[in-house]
Amino acid sequence: MPFYVYILACKDGTFYTGFTRNVKVRMRLHRLGKGAKYLKTHPPDKVVYLEKFETRSQAMKRERTIKKLTHAQKLKLTKIKKRKVA
Repeated sequence: MPFYVYILACKDGTFYTGFTRNVKVRMRLHRLGKGAKYLKTHPPDKVVYLEKFETRSQAMKRERTIKKLTHAQKLKLTKIKKRKVA
């Protein structure tokens, strides 16, 4: 079963990046305020970016790389590979 790295657009205009095996389930948990502390004060709006990986290690490495990007770089990334999932 693959792993996914995702970027959520939050209602306040910020981004949240994470990884999971099941994006729809994870998004439901985020909307319920469970899992990520950040999302309790920055409610998620929608998934704006998604990448698929074969291993957890690959997904975690990509997540770290994305988290280091500036907001402008993340905005550009989400426009290039925008895919609606949840």
